[in-house]
Amino acid sequence: MHAYLITAKPGRLHRAAVWAGRWALRALALTVMCALGAVVFTVRCARPVINYLAIRAAWLELWAASVTGIGPVGAAVGSGLTDEFVREFHKARTSAPA
Repeated sequence: MHAYLITAKPGRLHRAAVWAGRWALRALALTVMCALGAVVFTVRCARPVINYLAIRAAWLELWAASVTGIGPVGAAVGSGLTDEFVREFHKARTSAPA
């Protein structure tokens, strides 16, 4: 025996509301996924620029350290971060699914 034979069938308005709710949820999920994709794409595109700027900043600090005689503390930290960014970027680029 079908459940609709015992209880009342959902009306057209109820079924339309359920259908609209499902599609609204799907549209919201698609919007969120597109927004997150745009953020990830922007960050991935900016990585080479960030790497270049970090390398240039480290070299600038090394030059300033040689001129002033103050030790290059930030360059040691910055070069390690730059190396890590480069390693991560190359790992993501070479292991990305086609």
